[in-house]
Amino acid sequence: MNRSRFSLSRLCFWLGIGFLYAPMVVLIVYSFNSSRLVTVWAGWSTKWYGELFRDEQIMNAVGRSLQVAFYSASTAVVLGMLASIVIVRFRRFRGRTLFSGMITAPLVMPDVIIGLSMLLLFVAMAQSIGWPPQRGLLTVWIAHTTFCVAYSTVVISSRLREMDQSLEEAALDLGATPVRAFFLVTLPIIAPSILSAWLLSFTLSLDDVVIASFVTGPGATTLPIEVFSSVKLGVTPKINALATIIIGVVSLVAFGSWYVSRRIDERNRAAARMAAEA
Repeated sequence: MNRSRFSLSRLCFWLGIGFLYAPMVVLIVYSFNSSRLVTVWAGWSTKWYGELFRDEQIMNAVGRSLQVAFYSASTAVVLGMLASIVIVRFRRFRGRTLFSGMITAPLVMPDVIIGLSMLLLFVAMAQSIGWPPQRGLLTVWIAHTTFCVAYSTVVISSRLREMDQSLEEAALDLGATPVRAFFLVTLPIIAPSILSAWLLSFTLSLDDVVIASFVTGPGATTLPIEVFSSVKLGVTPKINALATIIIGVVSLVAFGSWYVSRRIDERNRAAARMAAEA
């Protein structure tokens, strides 16, 4: 009975893995296809990677997307950390429920609504105060930061709730100021959640096409919009090569973040054990 249950669990596991990753494996294989037709296999070749790097339009879109994703994730993490501190530590203030609801509203709001509302906001601001003068990377950055803050707040606040506040109180009893206790005690403990929130926000910003299509302007086309526009005319092997590179980079970053988070958690647990023994 236990053996059959174990076999069923293993079968379900491999079926789930195959369902998730089989399309990626097919895409990676066809990125080395020498044929111009993505559905016809004509032998192994790496020429489409060279064609990809010679395509200035796609490379410029990649650079713009990475720039927007980096600044959006960094800003969202800072704002999300501040919002998490307010929500978790300052429990008694008027409007706490409203504040929490407004922060997490983008989690349940359709991207179309967010993009349309941000577009109307930018148009109204441009007509009233003259800023922003035109839609571009700045407006995309503001829009991406708006919905990434919600995800950062959820990730960081969950870690902040689990933290033992007696560690901060011990630092305060030893003479540390609240700001010093935060940077020396609280920040290292919640560092893995900050890293996770940054990576999540970076991925969401890099992947977004709906919101960016509303708030972008001429000369500020991001990579998802560029790929979506090219797919309408027919998928080229260059898109497969680009997707393969993105999958490889994301896999390396995910493994690196997992390793760093694990080392930080082990270091924090060891420090907590040493403090308890002392």
